[in-house]
Amino acid sequence: MPIGEFGGAPAIPGENGVLLSTPLYWFYEMSHAALNPPRVWADATRLFFKNPINPLSFTTFGKSVAAACELFERSTRRYGRPEWRIESTLVGGQRVPVQISTVWERPFCRLIHFERLFEHRPQRPQPRLLIVAPMSGHFASLLRGTVEAFLPNHDVYVTDWIDARTVPLTDGRFDLDDYIDYVVDILHMLGGGTHVVAVCQPSVPVLAAVALMEADDDPCVPISMVLMGGPIDTRVNPTAVNTLAEHRGIDWFRTHVITKVPFPNPGFMRDVYPGFLQLNGFVSMNLDRHIEAHKQLFLNLVRGDGDSAQKHKEFYDEYLAVMDLAAEFYLQTVDTVFVRHDLPNGRMTHRGRRVDPARIKRVALLTIEGEHDDISGVGQTEAAHHLCVNIPPDRQAHWLQPGVGHYGVFNGSRFRSEIAPRIADFVLTMGQATRGVWERRRLPNRAALQQA
Repeated sequence: MPIGEFGGAPAIPGENGVLLSTPLYWFYEMSHAALNPPRVWADATRLFFKNPINPLSFTTFGKSVAAACELFERSTRRYGRPEWRIESTLVGGQRVPVQISTVWERPFCRLIHFERLFEHRPQRPQPRLLIVAPMSGHFASLLRGTVEAFLPNHDVYVTDWIDARTVPLTDGRFDLDDYIDYVVDILHMLGGGTHVVAVCQPSVPVLAAVALMEADDDPCVPISMVLMGGPIDTRVNPTAVNTLAEHRGIDWFRTHVITKVPFPNPGFMRDVYPGFLQLNGFVSMNLDRHIEAHKQLFLNLVRGDGDSAQKHKEFYDEYLAVMDLAAEFYLQTVDTVFVRHDLPNGRMTHRGRRVDPARIKRVALLTIEGEHDDISGVGQTEAAHHLCVNIPPDRQAHWLQPGVGHYGVFNGSRFRSEIAPRIADFVLTMGQATRGVWERRRLPNRAALQQA
């Protein structure tokens, strides 16, 4: 799940960026509308050649036509917000139902709680875990595997960011300062004793939020924070994404990739970085791999290899579902994190107030990186330890996971077998070390905070 995102959008030729980017979204919408009749025709043809009553459905020709029509339909459809599809989990060897509910909501974000419906609560501690999902183009459900890995032994909450094209202009703007405010508000709502995990892009705003809370001696500051594959200091081992963002500068992004949401979307006329540009960046970074994957889908459909085809569909149903980002947030993040490097340079501010990671003293810190990460280079996340100089050494840890790229830092087999257990052990250890402290603290009333 790249955040690159910030450099991955297609370059528009020429210098007239504003003239070209302004109607871009409208042309995209019109192209989708124009493709509706061919998509209907392709789907009808697919059904005709897959119908067992049709003798051609058993021939290579019939299977090839059906596969080609399905490939066309899937390649031209607009993918909506995916479902979480988490109905239960194993806790102590017992299957426990999971109820997904919204416990906090703002115009651009809602907090999802994966509540496990125990008959008998386990004796093992169940730390409260807040997973801050990336706001970088994909929906939070991309972290389905991350959530599933933690559910057996944690009380899991996830930030579910809202597609900016569905947010009316009357709900106001959303920028990096608002993002930080949301994180602080959620931590207040959850109360003390929470552990926060930031996946990729949120590493910077989460670190900033915790630093501001520590400076205020906030009793709801988390026990620990885990930063995974995040761009804390993109000057360290810069990737192609980092280099391009720094080379282009913020004005290029403002004139080339920002456009307005077209009618009839609820966010009509809102300035956004559109999801389809983000998707173009995602795909173009590994174009050969995606072409080969779709070629294999065609062959699997012709051969009747349903299992392999289904795995492909499940992955791309998630991967191709993208959301628009509010222009203010996108541009401020590019400028602050990738162009000016404000956090490591000590210049980052939140509503005019300086963000100082050195104020963090009580919160434990774990950073995790992937050996082959081509989005956040090795050392960029570990840089957080050099900024948080007042965290005791016994409350800091770093792990470089061999053999994984950016996506493998928070998902996949190595995440489940090697990374997730380390996070769980860190969270449990830090929680036990500070349990007495949290039990003695007077925490704000949760109901009052929800009403605020």
